[in-house]
Parts: sequence; C-alpha cells; structure tokens
Amino acid sequence: MKKENIKPFFATLKAANPQPETELEYTSAFELLAAVLLSAQATDVSVNKATRRLFPVASTPQKILALGQEGLESYIKSIGLYRTKAKNLLATCAILIEQHGGRVPRTREALQALPGVGRKTANVVLNTAFGEPTMAVDTHIFRVSNRTGLAPGKNVVEVEMKLLKRVPPEFMVDAHHWLILLGRYVCTARKPLCWRCAVAPFCDYKPKTEPPPA
Repeated sequence: MKKENIKPFFATLKAANPQPETELEYTSAFELLAAVLLSAQATDVSVNKATRRLFPVASTPQKILALGQEGLESYIKSIGLYRTKAKNLLATCAILIEQHGGRVPRTREALQALPGVGRKTANVVLNTAFGEPTMAVDTHIFRVSNRTGLAPGKNVVEVEMKLLKRVPPEFMVDAHHWLILLGRYVCTARKPLCWRCAVAPFCDYKPKTEPPPA
C-alpha cells in the first residue's frame, strides 16, 4: 500500500465506525484479561456465552480462585481447550493477588509473565483496557495487513512492528479494532467481499472480487 493511501484508508474506517470496540463482553480490566485468555483458538461468541454465566458469579481473581479447577471448568467447558484454560486462569489469578494486589498490571512484560498470556493477549489488554497504542496481531489482522499491502510480513511480530511504524498516530489506538472487524466481516479468508469494502480503493489486492450473481 502506498504511503499516501494509508491515512485515507484509516480515515474511511473511522468514518464508518468512529468508536470501535472489542466484541468480547467485559466490565473491568480483569474481566477483559480473563475473556481474552479464554478466547485463544475460540470465537468471541463462544467466550461471551460462557462469561455471561461466569462473570456474574466470579468477576475478580479472588472469586475465580474460590471456584477451583472443577468449579471454573463447569462454567467454561463449552470453550475449546477449557481444562488448560481453567488451569492457566487460576494460576494467573494467584499471581495477580500475590504480586499485583489483585490488579491487572499495565506493562507488557508483567502481562506476558502470566500463565496463558502471550504477546497478542497482552497487547489486547494494554490497548482495550488501558488505551495504549499497541497492535495485537491475530489471524484477521495478519491477513488484512498482507492482503492489502498495509504491513506485509512473514510472521505476526513482523507485521506488528510494521503496523506500529505505518499507522498514523491519530489512528493508532483504534486501528487494532478496525482491522480485526475488517478481516472478520469483509476481508474474509476464503474470499474477500471487495464489492462491500469501503477501503477497496486504497488496497493493493488486485484480483478484486465481484458480488455473486443475483
């Protein structure tokens, strides 16, 4: 993507969705951390279905710990890899209480030291809970960045570093959400819906797709 196209690309996304938000449901930084931890290799829909039952009962590290492994599993067993995720979430809660006063830390290093929390999860929490200009590269953002030419890279870290350099500062905080939503609903994996894409004029993807015949 040409440098001069990047600003109108994001300006168009902003005009269509001025205040983008994660589709995960949460009411606190801890709930967001727990939801993102549970969302690995799972859909936001499946996570929300489970946390709608879990969070009214246990919405703090102390209350999650009080459930124990079996108790926590009973709430999240509809999510893939639920046993491992329950174990990681319980261990994370223990560390939050022992080392951070029960609060979610605000540094990537401290977040990534938590069981089950990788670079992407840490970036989501920093961006969504604390408004930090980070870029959590998931499969959607990786695909959109490469397909459009916005920030091509061979791996998620390379794409993340390029996005941090190429996204204009005024769009940085919300860019993560715009790109995920674009990849999830328009620039889809099997066949991008180019005829529905507001940013198609700025995109490097040449074989633009046509709408299916009526």
